[in-house]
Amino acid sequence: MHAESSRWHWLLALPVVLPLLTFLYDSEEPALFGIPFFYWVQLLFCVLSSATVTLVYLLSRSGR
Repeated sequence: MHAESSRWHWLLALPVVLPLLTFLYDSEEPALFGIPFFYWVQLLFCVLSSATVTLVYLLSRSGR
């Protein structure tokens, strides 16, 4: 593994740490289409996690 590609792997900490900071999204408002904030932010974290993993994969793969 190259040192340059391993730098991108630090981005993978974001999808792990961000959902653990519950004080950021521990509320019901603002609701989105009647869904409380807590629930739609959890779904947003899933989408952002997938995007982050894809981005790190592409960036670390291009270094080969």
